[in-house]
Amino acid sequence: MTAHYQMLIDGQWVDASDDARFDSFNPATGQKWATIPEATEQDVDAAVRAADRALDGPWGQMTPTMRGKCLRRLGDLLSENSETIGRIETVDTGKLFKETAWQATYIAEFFQFYAGAADKIHGETLPIDKPDMFVFTDREPIGVVAAVIPWNSQMFLSAVKIGPALAAGNTIVLKASEHASAPLLEFGKLVSEAGIPDGVINIVTGHATPCGQTLTTHPLVSKIAFTGGPDAARHIVRNAAENFAEVSLELGGKSPFIVFEDANLDSAVNGSVAGIFGATGQSCVAGSRLYVHEDIAEAFLERLVSIAQGIRIGDPQAEDTEMGPLCTQGQLDHIDTQVALAVHEGGTVLTGGKRADVQGLYYEPTLISCPRQDMTIVDTELFGPVLSVQTFKTEDEVLALANDSKHGLAAGIFTKDSARALRMSKRVKAGIVWVNTYRAISPVAAFGGVKNSGYGREAGMQAVYAYTRPKTVWMNLSDAPIANPFKMS
Repeated sequence: MTAHYQMLIDGQWVDASDDARFDSFNPATGQKWATIPEATEQDVDAAVRAADRALDGPWGQMTPTMRGKCLRRLGDLLSENSETIGRIETVDTGKLFKETAWQATYIAEFFQFYAGAADKIHGETLPIDKPDMFVFTDREPIGVVAAVIPWNSQMFLSAVKIGPALAAGNTIVLKASEHASAPLLEFGKLVSEAGIPDGVINIVTGHATPCGQTLTTHPLVSKIAFTGGPDAARHIVRNAAENFAEVSLELGGKSPFIVFEDANLDSAVNGSVAGIFGATGQSCVAGSRLYVHEDIAEAFLERLVSIAQGIRIGDPQAEDTEMGPLCTQGQLDHIDTQVALAVHEGGTVLTGGKRADVQGLYYEPTLISCPRQDMTIVDTELFGPVLSVQTFKTEDEVLALANDSKHGLAAGIFTKDSARALRMSKRVKAGIVWVNTYRAISPVAAFGGVKNSGYGREAGMQAVYAYTRPKTVWMNLSDAPIANPFKMS
């Protein structure tokens, strides 16, 4: 049967006001499995106004500790329902069930972290340069937050927005991706059970127009937290000119994965496999640019190709599947085009390079040897299981290659030389650097990018303060009257 989903607005599950809907397809089978509401401008306005009312309603009257208890309960519920949400996410996106279920369980830790942070937000007293003045700062909620969530890693990318936003006392309207809305709507079923009042968390669904545009230009929205691609981000920035909302952007990447000659070969190979073929390469931090030292390149690539050729492609629900399908037809077509262009520009396919002979949106694990840095594929995000490969001789050379990119989200460095690791991690232009590991995350550690990979940070305590506004309070402690400004003493 086809699932019939509704949106969450002001604590109620509702259809679009004009009953418009769009279909969701299982990328592993190509079959329609759900229909999703297509929000109108009126629907989005209702969600934002509900969030605005909730700011001063029961949510605004809760103590920070009480808000923290709600977040803790939400995390517990997410963990308890991880298998159900994981199954839905796998059907909707094609991601492996063992990954989606694990992720939902682990992401509960992010809500636990922010539950503990809720009553740790504080201002400061200032040693002011005026006599008889007591001056302090307070941190207030920024207001209604508009969060735009992509289809990949939905539980993670929503948790790092919901967690700090609610811990700081804000309310939020989430726009689920039109490519896979169901997991976020399933998550929404846990909100009221966690004790969170109506209107605090709202979830709308639809496309960029009118849903996304109405949300990000709404005059009652005070902050926009966006994760997605650079083209959509440019629209977000322009939209924010309408309401002067603060904006944070977590965008795409083309992350360098650097392997020096002294690296632990097994560890580096496994890290590269996880970095590019994990999640079918559909990760913004995918290590999609491999730079391997020429002294070990032959041995390294021999192992890497062997593993890539042995990856089991198939049903993402199956326990023994190692790589599932891509989420959308558009991704598959984009990868086809870029791989063909890479070969035309002089690249050599070491393995893969074509669609898998399996029903659904599958593409083979692919390695392409690239003789030049200026090839299009070297700095074009494919969001799929395709790795560009180059060799290098010196540290300075690979640093220049790694930084020769419009992206700057993540980087991986594999070496046993700790001094070199510190030099490289300091000089590489990326918001996240992993040394002798890759794709590790934690609620304690902030992440985000530089250059075309965006600005602002998510996760960690920094994110909590990004969802607050400081207020400065001046108090005159003197009993003497204020002097007449027009009479000289």
